[in-house]
Amino acid sequence: MMAHLPTASPTSVRTTGDYYQWLVAWEACLALLRETAARSHNPVRAVGVELNGVGNLDDVVLLRDVRPNTYKQVKYAVDSATPVNEEYLTKPSANGGPSILAKIAKTWKGLTADGGSADLRLVTNRAADSEDGLMAGRDSRTGLLMPKAAVGGAKSDRGKARARWAQEAGLTEAELIDLLSVLRFDLPLDMVWYQEHLRLLMAVTGLRHDQRALEEGAGWVAKMIREGQRQLTLTMIETAVAELDLKAGPARAVLSIATLKPDPLASDADHAINWIDRFDGDSAYTKRRPLSPNTWSQLQADIEAAPGRLPAETTAVSVTGSIRLAPAFLVGTTFRMVTGTDLAAVQRGRAGSQLWSTNDPSDTALVPGVSEDEIGQGDEIAVAIAVATDPTQDVLEYLREQNIPVRKLIVLTPPDGVANDNSLPDSTAANALAVGIRDHLRRSTRRVRRMHLFLACPMGLAVLLGNRWNRLCQTVVYEDIKIDDGYEPAFTVEA
Repeated sequence: MMAHLPTASPTSVRTTGDYYQWLVAWEACLALLRETAARSHNPVRAVGVELNGVGNLDDVVLLRDVRPNTYKQVKYAVDSATPVNEEYLTKPSANGGPSILAKIAKTWKGLTADGGSADLRLVTNRAADSEDGLMAGRDSRTGLLMPKAAVGGAKSDRGKARARWAQEAGLTEAELIDLLSVLRFDLPLDMVWYQEHLRLLMAVTGLRHDQRALEEGAGWVAKMIREGQRQLTLTMIETAVAELDLKAGPARAVLSIATLKPDPLASDADHAINWIDRFDGDSAYTKRRPLSPNTWSQLQADIEAAPGRLPAETTAVSVTGSIRLAPAFLVGTTFRMVTGTDLAAVQRGRAGSQLWSTNDPSDTALVPGVSEDEIGQGDEIAVAIAVATDPTQDVLEYLREQNIPVRKLIVLTPPDGVANDNSLPDSTAANALAVGIRDHLRRSTRRVRRMHLFLACPMGLAVLLGNRWNRLCQTVVYEDIKIDDGYEPAFTVEA
C-alpha cells in the first residue's frame, strides 16, 4: 500500500505551482516545434512567459504572425477544495484586489480594443463545479461555456448568473457573452494526467518522451525565465533540444481519431475525426460498431480523406486517439508505404507509451507461426492475426455460421506460436513481424481473389500491417463486436 504524502508546505505549493506553469510553457514550445515542422497555417512563432504588456493573462502566451494570439493564465491548486465556479472567479484576491474574472475581463478589453481578436485560456488542475449555473454548461470539447451560457432569459438561473458575472467583470451582458465566446477553461489538467499528455506530445514532436526528458524541458523554461528571457523563439528552443539531447525522430503532423473515448491530443491535432457519439455503446468498452444510421463506409470515407486534411507536404504523421483494430488497419492502408509517408502510432503498454513508426528498422523479417484449418465453403481465404490473443475458435465459428465462402483459415502468430499481450516488445519487433506476415500472405494467397481478415493484435501492429498491405488481393477487414454474430465486416480494402 502506498504511503500517504505529508501535507504540502507553502514552499512546496509555490514550487509545484511554478513547475506546473513551466509545463504549460513547455507545451507551447512543443506546439511551436511541431507546427513549424508541419508547415501549419499561421504557426506559433514565439512563446511568451510572463510577458510584459498583455495584462493578467501573461503566464504563457503563444504568439503568431496573424492574430488571434493565445493568452493563458495558469492556476495550480494543491487539493480540490476550490473548484472553478462563480465564487472562485468573482471573489476579490487575498489582498482585496480585483477578482480573477475582473482581471480577465480588463485584459480582454485591452487586447481587443483595436477591434482585433484574442484566444484566452484559464489553465488549472481544479475541476469545474458541476453545480454552478454557468460552469455546468462547459463544453468538454472546446472548454467554452458557450453556447449554453447564453441560454435562458433574465429571470432564469443562468440569466441571473450572467447578470452577476457581468457586474463583477464590469461588462454589459452582451460583452460578457463575447468574452465567454473566446475564454476557454482548460480544466482539470491534473498534474499526473498532464505530464502523461505532454510526454505523448513530445513523442509526436520527435523528442524523447520519458519523465526525465519532460523535466529537462520544463527545467530549461525555468532557466530561461531566471535569466530574464520573456520570449522563447524557434532558434532558442531548437538549441535547447540539441543541448539536452532530446531529439529522437521527426516532428509529425497529428491525426486524431476517436471512436471510443475523447483523445487528449485532439485539440493539438492537425486533423481530428470524432466518431464517439456515432458509435453504439455507453462506454469505451462497449463501443464496437457505428450507431445507425451511421455506417462503416462513412467512417472509411472520413479516414481515407484524412491525408488531404493534413498540412501540405506532410511526410511524417502520428495517429492518436481511441480506435479498435479494423479502423487502425484502415489508417495504415490509407497511408501505405507506397505513399512515402512515415506513419506512427502511439502504442500503450505495461512499460508506458511507445511510438511505433513504419520507418523504424526491420532489416530481418520475423517469420510468423502458421497453422491452417480447412473449411471448404468456397475459394476465398480467411486470415486471423493471433498476436495479442488467439481468436481461432471464434473466427471458425463465425465463418461456418455465416457460410463465408472461404476454403481455409490461416492463423498467423508470433514466431514462438504463443499469442499474448507482451508478444511484441517494441516498434522494431512489430515492424519485423508485419513484414513477415505480409510476405507469407503474398505467397499463400497469390491465386486468391478475396481475403477475409480478422485481427487480434496490438493497435500499433494493426497500423503497421495496414501500412505494408500491398501486392495482395482485395481484403475484407472484420471488427470483433462481441455480440450478435461476434464479428461484422467493417471495411473493404483494395491491395
